[in-house]
Amino acid sequence: MLGKIWKKKGSPSGDSRLTSHELAHKELKEGARRRMATINNEFRQTFRFIKNYPRSVSFFGSARFTEGHPYYERARNLAKRIVSETGYAVVTGGGPGIMEAGNRGAYEAGGKSIGMNIILPHEQKMNEYLTANIRFYYFFIRKVALSFSAEVYVFVPGGYGTMDEFFELVTLIQTRKIPKVPIICVGKDFWSHVETLSNSLRDDFQTITPGDEKIFRITDSDDEILEIIKGAPLRKE
Repeated sequence: MLGKIWKKKGSPSGDSRLTSHELAHKELKEGARRRMATINNEFRQTFRFIKNYPRSVSFFGSARFTEGHPYYERARNLAKRIVSETGYAVVTGGGPGIMEAGNRGAYEAGGKSIGMNIILPHEQKMNEYLTANIRFYYFFIRKVALSFSAEVYVFVPGGYGTMDEFFELVTLIQTRKIPKVPIICVGKDFWSHVETLSNSLRDDFQTITPGDEKIFRITDSDDEILEIIKGAPLRKE
C-alpha cells in the first residue's frame, strides 16, 4: 500500500525509514543506473572492437536463405570478390542465411570475416565462418556497430528485419545524420518494389524530396558493386 513505512534493519531512528513510494523511486534509479552502466560498457567494447577493422563492407539480408539458394550463393561469391579485390573486411550479424553467406565468402577468400551476434532467449547460433566476433545484449547497439565506419552497405533480399535496417540507414543519410555512404541493393526482382514505392512517395505524395530516391543503388552486377566499393571514400571515425 502506498505510504506504508519501510524501515532498514538496525536503524534506530526514523530518519532512515522510507515510504514504499520512496523505495520504488530509489529502486528505479538504481535499476536505471545499472542499465546505463551496461549500455556504456557495451558501447565502449563495441568501438574498441570495430577500430580493428577500419575498412569494411556490411552485409544485410534474410537469415532464411540456405546454402544453394541463389541469393546465398550471390552473397557468398560477392564477399569473396570483395576480400580478394579490395582487401576490405566483411561484416555481418554473424548468424545464418545471408550473414553466413557473406562471412563464408570472406573466410574462403582468406579475408577478415566479422560477426556481430545478438543474445536472444533462444540463442541465435553464430555461423562457423568467423575470424572475429562480438556479442550484444542490446539490439540498438548492434545496429550502430553494423553501420559504424562501413565504407559500403550491401543489402540482399530479406524480411522485416532487413527492411528495418535498410530504411533506418536511408533515413539517417536523408536527414544527414551520417555521411552519404553507398547503399547497394542486390536483386532487381526484389528491390524494384522499393524503387516503385520511393518514386510514388516522391511523385504522388511529395513526402520525400526529389533525389532522396537515389540514396540507394539497385544492381545485379558484381562488377558494378566492386567499382562502387573501390571508389567509396573512407569513413572518418
